[in-house]
Amino acid sequence: MSEEQTPNQIKWTIHETNPELVEVVRARLSEVVDPEIGMNIIQLGLIRDVELENDIARLKMILTTPFCPYGPAMIEMTKAKAVEALNKPVTIEMGMDMWDFSMMEDPSALDWGLYA
Repeated sequence: MSEEQTPNQIKWTIHETNPELVEVVRARLSEVVDPEIGMNIIQLGLIRDVELENDIARLKMILTTPFCPYGPAMIEMTKAKAVEALNKPVTIEMGMDMWDFSMMEDPSALDWGLYA
């Protein structure tokens, strides 16, 4: 594991196909914050995959809860940030995985004492 990686950093398809895009995508998507939790979607592990196919980007995303009141806004902001990062059309596929704390990039971030 490289020094920049966190314990649970997700390996997206673009890690293999377009490694030069990984950091810019991570940086832009890190600007999308879950307002209830106060952490960004990269830290939370909500972006499950990013792939490029036929000049279109596809993101697989999940939400922390199926009925997240901020879900629609977070999805739209994620799409806008992905378009900024990749300069390509983006589609977002909502995954059916149930989010839990183990999906976070760095579960030690929970040491804020909130979930003792």
